[in-house]
Amino acid sequence: MTKQLCNFLLLNLTLSFLLISTSLPLNAEQQPPNIVLIVADDLGYQELGSYGQKWIETPNLDRLAKEGIKFTQFYSGSPVCAPSRCCLMTGKHSGHAYIRNNSNPPGRERNEEESIFPGQNPIPASEVTIAEMLKPLGYATAAIGKWGLGPEFTSGDPLNQGFDFFYGFNCQVHAHNHYPRFLWKNHEKEFFPGNDRVLTGDTFSQDRFKEEAIQFIEDHHKQPFFLYLPFAIPHLAIQAPQSSIDPYLEKIPEEEYKHKGYIEHPTPRAGYAAMITHMDRDIGSILETLKKHNLTDNTIVFFTSDNGPTYNRLGGSDSEFFESAGPLREFKGSVYEGGIRVPLIAWSPKRMKPGRTSNHLSAFWDFLPTIAELTGATPPELIDGISFAPTLLSQGKQKSHEFLYWEFPAYSGQQALRMGHWKAVRQNMLRGKKKLPLKPIELYHLKTDIGEEQNVADQFPAIVKKMEQVMKEQHTPSELFPFPVID
Repeated sequence: MTKQLCNFLLLNLTLSFLLISTSLPLNAEQQPPNIVLIVADDLGYQELGSYGQKWIETPNLDRLAKEGIKFTQFYSGSPVCAPSRCCLMTGKHSGHAYIRNNSNPPGRERNEEESIFPGQNPIPASEVTIAEMLKPLGYATAAIGKWGLGPEFTSGDPLNQGFDFFYGFNCQVHAHNHYPRFLWKNHEKEFFPGNDRVLTGDTFSQDRFKEEAIQFIEDHHKQPFFLYLPFAIPHLAIQAPQSSIDPYLEKIPEEEYKHKGYIEHPTPRAGYAAMITHMDRDIGSILETLKKHNLTDNTIVFFTSDNGPTYNRLGGSDSEFFESAGPLREFKGSVYEGGIRVPLIAWSPKRMKPGRTSNHLSAFWDFLPTIAELTGATPPELIDGISFAPTLLSQGKQKSHEFLYWEFPAYSGQQALRMGHWKAVRQNMLRGKKKLPLKPIELYHLKTDIGEEQNVADQFPAIVKKMEQVMKEQHTPSELFPFPVID
C-alpha cells in the first residue's frame, strides 16, 4: 500500500469519525449548562421560609435552598427596579451603570385607553447584556416577566439586547396591575378581554409567565438556553386568584388600616402571602418541566429579588407584620440593608454540593461574570462584577470584592459603600426644593450591628475618610442621572 493511499484512507476514517461524533448528542459534562435566572419583584430578605419567614409558604424555593446554596450577604443592584435590573444585565454597579433610577423617556406619555405605557429610559446598543454575551455560544434566549430597560422598538427593547423572545410587561408602570388588558409577545400585544385593570380578571399575568416559560423550555430543550424570568410578584398591587388566597384566610389575621395607593384588597395580608406562594408553585412547575426533559443535571437555577420589600402599608402591604426585611433596616428605596440586601439561592444538583450556606459578599453585577465562567462565554470589558462560580462549584480560588458601591440619585439622593464588615451611608445628596441639609457619612459595623442602629463614624474617622474617597472614585458622571454633589 502506497503512502498516498494510506494518507487517503486515514483522512476518510477521520472525517467519518468526526461526522458520526458531531451527530451524537453531547452529555451533560460536554454541553454548556442551561441558565434559569428568576428575579422576584420587591421580595424581602426574609420572605422565604428558608430565610426565616413564618407566615408565607414557599416549599419549592425552600427545597432549592436545601438542595443548593443559600447566600446570606447578597445584594441587589439598586433599591428600586430599573437600575437594579440594569446592574444585573450589564455587570456594572450603579456608579457606572447606564440606568441609575426609575424614569421614563421624554415624549412617551401614558394613555391607558389606547393601551400605551411610557416604558423606561432605554439602555443603549453599546451595552452588552448577559443574553448578548451568550448568543455566540448558540444559546436560545428569552426574557419573560417585567423588563423595564427600554420601550419596544428602542435600543433597550429586549429583542435588541440579545433576547430571541420576550413576553410580559415592557413598562414597569404597566406591571402595577397583575390582571392587565394586554401583555407584549415580542412586538405584538396579546389582549385579555376578561381583564380591565381592576382587582380581579380572567387572566392572571403570573400564570401566563409560567406557561410561556414552560413552552420555551419545551421548544428549546435540545439546545442550551438562557431563561430570564423577572417576575412581577410580589410588587403591588396586591392581587392573586382567590384559590391561592383562600388557604391563608384563616391562617393570617387581618387588621384595619388606612389604604394608600394602588388597588385596595379586602384581605391584603392573605393576598400578599398568596402572591408569593403562587409564584413558588409556578417555579415548582418550571422545575418539573426541566425534570421531564432530563435537564436538571445540566441546568443552573438562580433565584433572587430586585430590591427589598415595599414600604410598609403602601397599597395594603404589611412588611412589618411579615418581618419582610428581617433584622435589616428600612425597605425598598433605601440604601440601608433592608433596601438592598436580598435572598439568593443557587441550585444545580450535579454541579453544586447541597445544603450549603454562603456568606460570600456579592451583588447583582456579579451575575454576568459568573454566568460567563459557568458557560465558557467571554464577558465584556470594563465591568465591576467578580465571578462567584468558584463558590458555587467548590472549585478554584474565590476572588473577593474590595468593596460594593451603590448610588441612588432619588429619594433625596443616597450613597452606600460596603467594605468588609464596614458599611458607609450618605443621605440628602440631592437636597431638592426643601434644601435638605447634606448629612455626614454614617458608619456601621455590620458584623456586630446588622440592623445599622449604631452610627460609629465619630469613633473611626480614618475609616470614614477612606470610604468617602472610594465613594468619590466610583462615581462616573451621568447626563441622564446627574448627581451634583458628586459631579
